[in-house]
Amino acid sequence: MVAIVRLSGAIGMSGRGSMNADTLAPIFEKAFRKGKPVAVALEINSPGGSPVQSSLIGAHIRRLAVELEIPVIGFVEDVAASGGYWLAAAADEIWADDSSVIGSIGVISASFGLDVLMDRQGVARRVYTAGESKSMLDPFKPENPDDVARLKQLLEDIHANFITHVKDRRGDKLTTDENLFNGEIWLARRAAELGLIEGIGHLKPAMQARFGDKVQFRRYGARRSLLSRFGASVVQDAVAGIEERAAYARFGL
Repeated sequence: MVAIVRLSGAIGMSGRGSMNADTLAPIFEKAFRKGKPVAVALEINSPGGSPVQSSLIGAHIRRLAVELEIPVIGFVEDVAASGGYWLAAAADEIWADDSSVIGSIGVISASFGLDVLMDRQGVARRVYTAGESKSMLDPFKPENPDDVARLKQLLEDIHANFITHVKDRRGDKLTTDENLFNGEIWLARRAAELGLIEGIGHLKPAMQARFGDKVQFRRYGARRSLLSRFGASVVQDAVAGIEERAAYARFGL
């Protein structure tokens, strides 16, 4: 039996469809421990999100894979980019469709600056802090070069963690292409040439070729709460849907 876990959507964002370590933990436990699977297959379709949640989810996958000696095979659908690729790299092998988008091994922080608009409207911002960096990057104040430098250092440190994870997981499969870790994205065949994935492959035929035509599949996923089924979280889900669409749009999807 092959256990299938679907990892779809933005990582760590609010809303019913988001992925985070807390909601996925019981799903992974069931997938790896129930019915003695010969492998766990991950269906991955994610544009990324929280680096911390990506790391926690990936680490949980690896702990169970090592403890139970079960191979983990990742299958990318539309996209495995940024945090989505972090999850894919937790698998022992990564396969994708010809048109799958792979990569974006980088870190991004985005916000708005509203200080000029406030000045035009005659609105004054009043903030009082204890600690000179407590109000770092306040969008209602002019940008402070020292704050920008601190943020860039944080992003560089997170990026270094991401690169270490990819190198640890992919090892000698990776090429030395200078663009590998600059946030670039590629379609699957080019990603395979770079060593980011094994190649082109789809879940069911790939698993049947490996374990026989009679191999069984069992899916594991989160169940919707009763309130969610009756639309009790419509507003929250609408906001999360907008955030997620914006995340996918970065990759033309």
